[in-house]
Amino acid sequence: MATCTGITRTGKRCKGVAIDSSGLCYAHHPDHAEDRRRAARKGGHRGGRGRPQAELSDIKRRLSDLADDVLEGRQDKGVAAVASQVLNVYLRAISVELKVREQTEIIERLEALEASSSGASSGASRGGNRWGA
Repeated sequence: MATCTGITRTGKRCKGVAIDSSGLCYAHHPDHAEDRRRAARKGGHRGGRGRPQAELSDIKRRLSDLADDVLEGRQDKGVAAVASQVLNVYLRAISVELKVREQTEIIERLEALEASSSGASSGASRGGNRWGA
């Protein structure tokens, strides 16, 4: 396997595997620049798929600790009830945020499909739709 001939931002030679006769890896190959840009943009919008999982794990741990504290008499039931209500509202906010992100991604993908579809159909005849109507 050939090593990439690209130079990293630190000025050192890339250690990636060349993907074709150009001698460049995926990260340095100019033919993949748009794919890399699109992936980076998508990653920025998602904010990391692991973030909601980490938040959910933290909330579950806090609720479990709160329950243990109430059962062992270290926490007042009223205070614990209010705290658990606040954490449940926080869970709901995370859920809504995830749904908004998913909808935004779906809309972006749909718009991209529509744009590519309209570009492909612009060369078609203008005599009605494809079923002859």
